[in-house]
Amino acid sequence: MKLNHEHICLAPGITASYFHDISIIINDMIITGTIINVIAVIIGSLLGLLFHARLPQRFVDTLFQGIGLFTLALGVFMALKAEEWILVILSIIVGGLIGELLRLEELFERLSTRIGKRFNVGGERFNKGLLTAFLLFCMGSMTVLGAIEEGMGGRPDLYYIKSLMDGISSIALASGLGIGVLFSVVPLFLYQAGLTIMANWFGTFMPELMISGISASGGVLLIGLGLNILNITKLKILNLLPALIMVVIFTQLFIIIQN
Repeated sequence: MKLNHEHICLAPGITASYFHDISIIINDMIITGTIINVIAVIIGSLLGLLFHARLPQRFVDTLFQGIGLFTLALGVFMALKAEEWILVILSIIVGGLIGELLRLEELFERLSTRIGKRFNVGGERFNKGLLTAFLLFCMGSMTVLGAIEEGMGGRPDLYYIKSLMDGISSIALASGLGIGVLFSVVPLFLYQAGLTIMANWFGTFMPELMISGISASGGVLLIGLGLNILNITKLKILNLLPALIMVVIFTQLFIIIQN
């Protein structure tokens, strides 16, 4: 069934055709889909922040808990997509050791503190908002497949659909987690633009096994993040982020050995 983009609404007066019109203006750029995605998240986050400012704290707390449960459930769903679990396990272990060695958690906290002082934001909820939004927006297979689609010269239809999904999600996320969701557009842009440019340079450089590995590893991180949001654990998820790079390396080595 062909999806009619014009009938999917992000907010009153904003549909997929709205994003398509914007893309026509910047259609000479390789990363059009990513730019549209960033715009959608910015709009959704601003709407969410308006709701956040008007909601009593008990409603914000309930939203926070709901986001934690959703993050946990989505993480399980994504993790179960692993085709070779040994690659995911190795990536999490080695990536975690590298992250601990680099002290990524401490670096991120210092950076967020500087941002907090500059923009009068910050705190633990800011960190959770930024990290949760980035992982939710970027760890799915649609991110990688959309980058390949656009990088190979096709129209970024997957990113149009993803923009609508992320825009809607960012309304709920910003309502519960605050302004950190808005700041997630920075790593979102860098990650998606980087993937798209790589696809443009190297072609379909990611086999299906690698895409499922990235998705599954991201799912494991989302499970830990969901547990943190629910205050069940205090896992250092940022120290595990190098796993997303290690799974690419290990998968490539696995493919070479298999061949």
